[in-house]
Amino acid sequence: MSPAVTVRVAEDPADREACFGVRKEVFVAEQGVPEDIEYDAYDADAVHLLAVAADGTPLGTARLLHGAAAAAKNGGDPSVGSLGRLAVLKRARGLGVGAALVRAVEEAARERGLTGVDLHAQTHALGFYERLGYEAYGPEFPDAGMPHRAMRRAL
Repeated sequence: MSPAVTVRVAEDPADREACFGVRKEVFVAEQGVPEDIEYDAYDADAVHLLAVAADGTPLGTARLLHGAAAAAKNGGDPSVGSLGRLAVLKRARGLGVGAALVRAVEEAARERGLTGVDLHAQTHALGFYERLGYEAYGPEFPDAGMPHRAMRRAL
């Protein structure tokens, strides 16, 4: 990753809006995900992470669900967090931003006492997550019209 990239928890409204802006550009504009399903009730209590360039320009985002919200996504285990909405702007891909966001989500999960992180990966991204230590399980399934697989990594 470029040393000019940092990842932080999006605690203030401007950072959260930047996260949503990245998601809109990547998921809604690029991938055609309907905007009304991109943002959901989980956003209110999720831990949002924002990757920024040295000048503060947003580059990527991810979110961590924990507790009951994560259990609803991962098969019922509240001790395992749920990584989702990982998005990196096209101009920042290949710079290690995605990996930095995954590691930041894992750190946020550890800080909350979670024992693992689960995610639903678009099938084209399986190799990316495998290189970061995630293992696929279960059958392929559609989400927002795209094929996905569940993956998990113990912390």
